[in-house]
Parts: sequence; C-alpha cells; structure tokens
Amino acid sequence: MVRAPFGERLAAAGDDFGRLCVGIDPHESLLRDWGLSCDVDGLREFSRRCVDAFVGHVALIKPQVAFFEHFGAAGFAVLEETLEQIRESESLSCADAKRGDIGSTMEGYAYAWLDDRSPLRADAVTLTPYLGVGSLEPAIEMAGREGRGVFIMAANSNPEAEALQSQTLSGTGTTLAQTMVDECADYNRGMRIGHVGVVVGATVAKPPVLDGLNAPVLMPGVGAQGATLDDVTRIAGDNLAFPNVSRSVLSAGPDTSELRKRAKALVGRA
Repeated sequence: MVRAPFGERLAAAGDDFGRLCVGIDPHESLLRDWGLSCDVDGLREFSRRCVDAFVGHVALIKPQVAFFEHFGAAGFAVLEETLEQIRESESLSCADAKRGDIGSTMEGYAYAWLDDRSPLRADAVTLTPYLGVGSLEPAIEMAGREGRGVFIMAANSNPEAEALQSQTLSGTGTTLAQTMVDECADYNRGMRIGHVGVVVGATVAKPPVLDGLNAPVLMPGVGAQGATLDDVTRIAGDNLAFPNVSRSVLSAGPDTSELRKRAKALVGRA
C-alpha cells in the first residue's frame, strides 16, 4: 500500500481536527473512576469509549502500551483491536511503546509497530534513543518506507530526565537533548515535512532549539502537569507541534460525549 508521508498526513489531520494528541491511558485509578473493573473487560470497555469519543474528532490518538501490556496477551489483543479501530478512521495512531535497542532487536521492534503485516501496526511509535539515535535506524528507515513516523524522546518533562538531558556533552558544548534533536533533524532534510519527530515536554525549563527539525513535535505536559498552549507555541515555534494530553481529557469520562467535548475545547472546536 502506498500512503502519503507521515508528516504530511499528520499535518492534514491537524488541519481537519486541530493539533492535539490524546492519550488512551487506562491505568487502574481511571478504570475505577469510570466505574470499570480493573481487568481485561474493564480495559476493553475503557478503550472502546475512548475510540468512540476520539476517532474522527482528534488528529492523533496515542494508546499507552504499558497499560495494555499489564494484562499480558489479553491486553495486547485489546490493543490490537484499538489500533485497528483507529486505522479505520481519519485519525492517526501513535503507539506509546518507547522502544529502543540495537541491531536485529531494534529491527524486530520496527516490524512489530510499523510493518503493514503486523496487527500492532500504528501510524507512529515512540522510541528511546539512549543507545544512540543511530541505533534506531531500522525503525526510522521502515517508517519512511511505509509512510509512518517515529517520535524520539529528546527532552522529557520529568525532573530526572531534565537533569540528565540538559547535561552538556564533553567536547561539543551541546546538551544531550539538543544533540538528539539535531541528529533527528538530519533524517528530515530535503523533505517537506519529515517523519522523524521528537518528544519535548511543554514544561521543560530549558528546551532544545527546534528550528531545524522539520518534523512533528509531540509535547506532553499540557493540562494536568501545568503547561499551557502558550508554552507549546513558545517552545515549538513554527514546527508542527501536537500537545499531548491525557488526564485533563480522560477525567471528563466515562461519558463519550463529555470526553469528545473536552478534547475539542482544547483546540477551540467545542
């Protein structure tokens, strides 16, 4: 199947629905808050309501893989169902798997999340670069071939990450976060919108410069963590930025109309 490049598809979805990424994060406290059981049945119902609320209304939907993996094979079956339902809509999916390894193992992750034959395939997947951005090339290259994308952790919003990622690399004068962004930018050169995006927290005190990235930016921290849409604009500039929200939207559940209304309000389309 020939599909348009991921960056262009995501930009189009943003034009249609507003630039927003909503997480599907079925952790136990939310299952309880929604009156659901903390088992696979509750997981399936939670995911179904999120799909009903967001597909065809939100540009990017991001299932958090860990909360499905918690239930083993049965949880992965629910994740497969969820990703398939998103594929059947005009919304795009991002599997928040945060995979990262080397060689054939990284290639295996690429096939799992990005290959057209995989039941877990998503439009994009999150990756962790701490074995080096170059170690992620099997996924980066497959994403490019398949019209899919990757989001690489660059400047995360938790205090431990910020303390590490703001360190200056010896002999370069460049922070680790900036190095990650710059290496991702190299893959996007010559494209209208590249497919190697980054994750940069909207709460990061000293964010990396994103001017040359030429790819989507996923920005967690808006809403419950305290960042605002003004922070997104300040950090991302002219880049294709998608604020990533979860709790601030999911707390409106379990009613699907209220979930959808909360998400649309964030992009001024309520």
